[in-house]
Amino acid sequence: MKSISIRNVPENVYSTLQMMAKENRRSLQEHVRFLLEREAQIADRSFLSRAEKWRMRLGDRDLSDAVKAIRQDRER
Repeated sequence: MKSISIRNVPENVYSTLQMMAKENRRSLQEHVRFLLEREAQIADRSFLSRAEKWRMRLGDRDLSDAVKAIRQDRER
């Protein structure tokens, strides 16, 4: 598992994180890890992230213009 060291954390941020950790019965380190994991999960589930994954999946396919295909079908 990787390790992160954060320098120059503002005092008010540090004290807020300590308070949040205490309220949730976690150590400061556990709480910060929890917050980081939650943010990473949210970012991974974002619309843009999902759209990028679909673009990568479909990137090698030749997808024609759907509107053009529907119009041609209607004109038959």
